Amino acid sequence: MADARIFADLKADHDRHRDLLAKLAETTGDSADRRALFDEFRTEVTAHAAAEEESLYATMLGKPDLREDAVHSVSEHKEIGDFLGELSEIDMGTGAWLTKFKDMRHRYEHHIDEEEEEMFPAAADGLSDAEEAKLAKVFEDRKPKELERAEANPPEADERD
Repeated sequence: MADARIFADLKADHDRHRDLLAKLAETTGDSADRRALFDEFRTEVTAHAAAEEESLYATMLGKPDLREDAVHSVSEHKEIGDFLGELSEIDMGTGAWLTKFKDMRHRYEHHIDEEEEEMFPAAADGLSDAEEAKLAKVFEDRKPKELERAEANPPEADERD
């Protein structure tokens, strides 16, 4: 695992997501801060998930020992995307929004903890250094493009269903 850049890139995104979630949890009501932080989180997570699926998960799906982890994580990405869509439709000033946000936060933090503690180490064992280097390049190339797509497509207009 000489070139673990792909895992460092993904972990750096996860750390940014944790920070955004913590900041969002500190907001109250239908405020400009809550709206801005939610939009930033939604955009960032949507782009991250797409780039991760197109790089790491696509490769893992082709490896029998890693396929089950990839399928599981893709289904969790879909679940988080569904949460984001629901949150975008609920009045941010209500208790219903806060309850849904807390559910989504719990599920997302579980997902990224599981990736970091279980899936990334398993993938690192099953990938060559050359594969890891290639995946990092694919992820780093795709992420900015996916950010543009996520900014242009709010959840209700998401093309990736």
